[in-house]
Amino acid sequence: MSRTVHRSGLMMSVLAAVVGGLAIAGLTWWALWHFLGAKSETPNQLDLGRISLAVAAGVGGAVALVVAYRRQRDTERGRFAEVFGAAARQLGDPDVAVRIAGVYAMAGVADEFSARWRRQQCVDVLCGYLRLPYQPEEGASHLVSKSQRIEDHGTAVERVFTYRQNDRQVRDTIVRVIAQHLRPSAETQWCDCDFDFTDAVFEDADFRYAVFAGRNTRFTNAMFLSGRTVSFEKVRFLGKRVTFRGAIFRSTASFDRAVFGHTQVGRADHEQTGTTFTEATFGGGVSFEGAQFGGARTAFVRTTFAGERASFANAVFAAELTSFERAVFDGERATFTGAEFRGARVTFADSRFYTDSSSFDCAQLGAQVRWRTGRTQEVSFARAEYHGKVSFADAVFSGRSVTFAGGDFFGDISFRRASFDARAVAFDRPRAWVGVHFDWDASPNTKPANITPALWPPALAEPAKDSAA
Repeated sequence: MSRTVHRSGLMMSVLAAVVGGLAIAGLTWWALWHFLGAKSETPNQLDLGRISLAVAAGVGGAVALVVAYRRQRDTERGRFAEVFGAAARQLGDPDVAVRIAGVYAMAGVADEFSARWRRQQCVDVLCGYLRLPYQPEEGASHLVSKSQRIEDHGTAVERVFTYRQNDRQVRDTIVRVIAQHLRPSAETQWCDCDFDFTDAVFEDADFRYAVFAGRNTRFTNAMFLSGRTVSFEKVRFLGKRVTFRGAIFRSTASFDRAVFGHTQVGRADHEQTGTTFTEATFGGGVSFEGAQFGGARTAFVRTTFAGERASFANAVFAAELTSFERAVFDGERATFTGAEFRGARVTFADSRFYTDSSSFDCAQLGAQVRWRTGRTQEVSFARAEYHGKVSFADAVFSGRSVTFAGGDFFGDISFRRASFDARAVAFDRPRAWVGVHFDWDASPNTKPANITPALWPPALAEPAKDSAA
């Protein structure tokens, strides 16, 4: 069947070359006849013979080129299948040394064949290996199998578990090889490929200076184990979709000076474009200092920051939507000092600040309104909870509206020297109002007119009535 299809395809290509050659010859003759005066003198029999030979030679050359091209393509396809299959078999070998050799062999295949879909196929195999089930406690085991004898309703049952010998070494090699091919210094780069690390387990993740420029980069539900710092320093995520949804970071993670965002976003895929850390958990501390977030949206929705420190100092949030909605800051420190929020909408609605110290000092929350239109339509801290020490000292609130309505203020919350430049700023109906400090505390009459409620301090929201009463 395949031979028939191959011959049929070749026949069609040759036929197309012949028809194309005759068409070009006819068009050339027509142009000469009508525009260059060829019709002023009738060609003799010798001239017609020469023209016929030239046309035949041209058509024959075209056919020869088509046949040579198809032969070369088939040869290349066959070689790719051969070397790809050999590398894949090595990756599946029980012996760890053979599997490590298979990693480099697969990388060599990806480097040799520059066609995007072939390189992507090799990358998919390496990523797929990382997605295989993995027991970290058995990662350095020299055993290939382990038996366990258990009693099941009085009957002894022996179960045999098979392991990939010393699999930690193989997985570390894959991560290292991928990272090397994503750096600008790489001789052959894989930056334009898609990477799917869904459910992968990383024991050593050093992606410093890497460039992810493929359409999709997925770390969905990935797990970064404790022990070594997870480094994404100065990484550039330039694809349309970058997701760390549900990822778990048990060790300290660094995204310092990383760049997130795709500059060109079409309407068709606007909702699916952007960067998301939704429902991720940072258990060992994380730093996004100096990071830049662009594109359609940046989402830290329901993200948990439970490590010693969560720092977004001097970060720039320029995405159209930046959302920390229902995020939980539950470590020792959380800082947004000097951060800039420039997008159309910024929300920390229902977020909870339970850290010992949280700081938005000198932060720029919202872009300035110009010519009756503003880039920032809303900055929302609605229903957020502030426990402990929280500082908005010297922060600047701009845009159309800023709301802290329904907030739970209980601790030492400072808005000293803050600039409320937005058109409307609301602190209405707080659930609690303990330890909140403003510059006009001593003289409520000096409170800016754009801040509500008019009567200061704000009256507490009435507790919800018991539906059973």
